Amino acid sequence: MLSLALPGRVFLYTPFADMRRSFDGLAAIVRDQMGADPLSGHLFVFRNRRGDRLKLLYWDEDGLAVWAKRLEEGVFQFPAAAATGVEITATDLALILGGIDLHSAQRRKRYQRPPSA
Repeated sequence: MLSLALPGRVFLYTPFADMRRSFDGLAAIVRDQMGADPLSGHLFVFRNRRGDRLKLLYWDEDGLAVWAKRLEEGVFQFPAAAATGVEITATDLALILGGIDLHSAQRRKRYQRPPSA
């Protein structure tokens, strides 16, 4: 059984990505268009134009790893964003992978630690 340990930070690439790209092509998008380091250990998520395919790129201790998913029916719904790269939580990613639209999901009030000065 394959298990993916999610890092602390997850970034969505909001424009559509060419799903023919693999390790080097996706790393180039992260570096050139998102302004991030593909070797940082963060998880980068890409979606195709139709929205039925996702690719995740991340650094796995000794090399880049790509995880892909294709839906037989339906689409992955990304949140609307003005920026090229948007940070989301691992919980939000799980909801996207599970087919939940983040726009319609209601969040309950939770405690948040105030920022330290």
